[in-house]
Amino acid sequence: LDEMDAAQGFIDEFKLLECIQCGVCAGSCPVSAKAGLNIRQLMREIKLNGRVEIPPEDVLWSCTTCSACEARCPKELSPHEVLVGMRGITVEEGKVSASVRDALESVYKHGNPWGRAREKRSEWAEGIDVPAFTEETEFLYYVGCTPAYDPRGQETAKALVRIFSVAGVDYGTLGDDETCCGDTVYGMGEKGLFEMLVEDNTGLFEGHGVSKIVTTSPHCFNSFKNRYGDPSFKAQHYTQLLAALIDEGKLKLSGSFQKTVTYHDPCFLGRQNGVYDEPRRVLEAVPGLSFVELDRSRERSLCCEGGGGRMWVEVPGERLAERRVRGAVDVGAEVI
Repeated sequence: LDEMDAAQGFIDEFKLLECIQCGVCAGSCPVSAKAGLNIRQLMREIKLNGRVEIPPEDVLWSCTTCSACEARCPKELSPHEVLVGMRGITVEEGKVSASVRDALESVYKHGNPWGRAREKRSEWAEGIDVPAFTEETEFLYYVGCTPAYDPRGQETAKALVRIFSVAGVDYGTLGDDETCCGDTVYGMGEKGLFEMLVEDNTGLFEGHGVSKIVTTSPHCFNSFKNRYGDPSFKAQHYTQLLAALIDEGKLKLSGSFQKTVTYHDPCFLGRQNGVYDEPRRVLEAVPGLSFVELDRSRERSLCCEGGGGRMWVEVPGERLAERRVRGAVDVGAEVI
């Protein structure tokens, strides 16, 4: 009965009876060939067999939640959410890899999946005059877990606050009080922990009087915009803000960058939110920069394979990011 109830729950929640088994989802999936993932078949088996059969770990965790399947489904279904639901079952039963378990525990204990202490969240800003957010501040700069803790990501955060200062942006951060947006948690299927983060973050933002948020990561932007219900704040990605500052003449670029540059459309910024033009406007405003498009760009962009918690799960085979780099070399780019 439990198996039947679970299957019926999947059928109702993900509208599996509306699936016409056209196979567009499987054909659109960037990791299907690599991992043997056939989401169409998994959806069909739930309907026909009346039970949820969890696929092998490499298959279950191969999905990056890039939403290519959802974007192209003629019935406007979300096939990747079926896999997120299956992950939720394995998380609840404790049948996950050590890396997934550790990332989830770290979010619960420290507010980030990197296993780093909360009091080190603002270390990236040491030596920089980064203002604290107050009720009078216009923008909350939500740094995010990776830019806060990852050494290369920290360089992006540092560059952004320098740009904000030069452009006269009225911004501030929450320092060590900032906590994970929950994107990784959601992609791993831990819906209970995600709901807790939504509640905690919403209370934190409302308590500080936040009405406008600018994020470093497309994943944070997508979470705040599409997974937090109807919040009292509006989120935007930093490329949207920079493009607006350039258009308004508040950010004037005087240096020169003599490189051939291409742009990778992140799934969570482009395909899921339609933000394509702003990042390109920013790049094209840089003096000396020569911009070239990748063969697969905009709606056809190839996933980098880092979404859906996949930063903490390694699936055998060539990474899509490696294929992406080769594509950049093919079009003559020096920088992505």
